[in-house]
Amino acid sequence: MRKWLIPVGIIVVLVLFAISSYNGLVGVQADTKTAWSKVESAYQRRNDLIDNLVRTVKGSADFEKSTLEAVTNARAKATSISIDPTNVTPEQLAQFQQAKTAEMGALSRLLVSVERYPELKTTQAFLELQSQIEGTENRINVERDRFNDAANIYDKKIRSFPSVIFAKLFGFGEIARFKSDAGAEKAPKVNFDFSNKEDKK
Repeated sequence: MRKWLIPVGIIVVLVLFAISSYNGLVGVQADTKTAWSKVESAYQRRNDLIDNLVRTVKGSADFEKSTLEAVTNARAKATSISIDPTNVTPEQLAQFQQAKTAEMGALSRLLVSVERYPELKTTQAFLELQSQIEGTENRINVERDRFNDAANIYDKKIRSFPSVIFAKLFGFGEIARFKSDAGAEKAPKVNFDFSNKEDKK
């Protein structure tokens, strides 16, 4: 009877080890999903602010229709892309990132155009939206960095022995990360300084 105890004990240990490894993988994957949800939340706040900004501009000035349409279209495209961070290819994440960058580019052009409308750029509603958008851009950068950190921890986990065995067995794949936009080293910025240029002449 005792001769069966050793193989049974080995099997029990292996099963417990497999369960522990699987739960560990699920945990780091869940952390990555949480980090991604915060990225989405930050982008959603930007979308909401853009919507409010467009309404404010429409209601306060005879603004360029083409500029507003460009912002609206870029926002619609950016919000149409849905990402599952645990099952996304680098190409899909790049497409998502390009859409968000295009959205911000359209917003930047709108803010620059506002310079020609002094009665608009000094309203309290517009000034508040400027400040909120600037804060949101900072939050987006923070949350993207945190997502990359979580993805890095996850990827190291699934590639480390012996977790790599169970990662392959249970289908845990690598997670794509955010990369800097082309030319990001030049630090493009949104101009929130709407001081009256006429005073400088």
